[in-house]
Amino acid sequence: MRKWISALGALAAAALLAACGAGSDKAAGGGELRIYNWSDYIDPALLEAFTKETGIKVRYDTFDSNEVLETKVLQGGTGYDLVVPSNHNLPRYIQAGAIQPLDKSKLSGLANLDPALMGHLAAFDPGAKYAVPYMQGTIGIGYNVDAVAKRLGRPVDSWAIVLDPANLAKLKDCGVYFLDASEDMYAVALNYLGNDPNSKAPADYAAATDLLVKARPYVRKFHSSEYIDALANGDACVAVGYSGDVLQAKDRAGEAKNGVKVAYAVPREGSQIWFDLFVIPKDAPNAAAAHRFIDYMLRPDVIAKASNFTHYANANAASTKLLDAEVRDDPNVYVGPELSKRLFVTTTKDQALLRELNRQWTRVLTGR
Repeated sequence: MRKWISALGALAAAALLAACGAGSDKAAGGGELRIYNWSDYIDPALLEAFTKETGIKVRYDTFDSNEVLETKVLQGGTGYDLVVPSNHNLPRYIQAGAIQPLDKSKLSGLANLDPALMGHLAAFDPGAKYAVPYMQGTIGIGYNVDAVAKRLGRPVDSWAIVLDPANLAKLKDCGVYFLDASEDMYAVALNYLGNDPNSKAPADYAAATDLLVKARPYVRKFHSSEYIDALANGDACVAVGYSGDVLQAKDRAGEAKNGVKVAYAVPREGSQIWFDLFVIPKDAPNAAAAHRFIDYMLRPDVIAKASNFTHYANANAASTKLLDAEVRDDPNVYVGPELSKRLFVTTTKDQALLRELNRQWTRVLTGR
């Protein structure tokens, strides 16, 4: 327990630092870093190593949908120093002035980023002014190999597995999960219907809503992270989910030796590839610490450990040789040329379309 004199000394020092300007201690790397990131998306050992190296304590909170994150960030006053939205949300953050430009002089590892991937992101963040990519992945179908084979007796190679009520009726008893992520689910549904996944036509979203409402009675739960353990434990037999999450479920089932075999498939009709990004809120209390953490994650050895843990591909070309072979050589993680032909990137939506989409999504969730 600290003595009173130590406490008073600390208070005096804090007052002096505040008087000398906002965050001179923070600029030196001290204090606390508050991160708001997706669930199951970082190796805790990396956070501990960062604190040991820098002295910066990390408070790490999680969310499981872009919608939750965006609402917080656009309202302001989150108290977070670093948040992790997806590429298609980023332009709305920039337009709203909700995030601050990066100080690239503090990011020594930017040269490690894959130029081709950065080219894809240029449409969302011209000049890479606001964001540094963290991980990338796809949306597909995670499934219990034996349970689905028993009920359907067909390959999991089409979105019809989870969007055709005839198939869903056979799977309902073993547990069907959908993402609670409106933009992601609509992109998949639009593409399955043969429409542009980046459509701006309300009629296209109405058709996708009708499709999803018909599937709704067979869906046990809409959630964007709980399906990981549900698949691993055998409590779900099929889930629309993110690639790395499903592969984590596969690993957990293997570690548990519970006899559950989990697999992942990107359907033949195609799907979305997405990129998650480090950005700093406009009113971040400790932007200096956020820059130090981004630079830390730009190190090839650090980001390789993150990919090995999450089973997601990263944007750091220099890290590839450091990855576990099972991650580096898995085409569901590092997408090969054949799969890439079936993938699309979603673009940002204006506020009017987003409001309509959210209204339609409420219909899906309620089944009405």
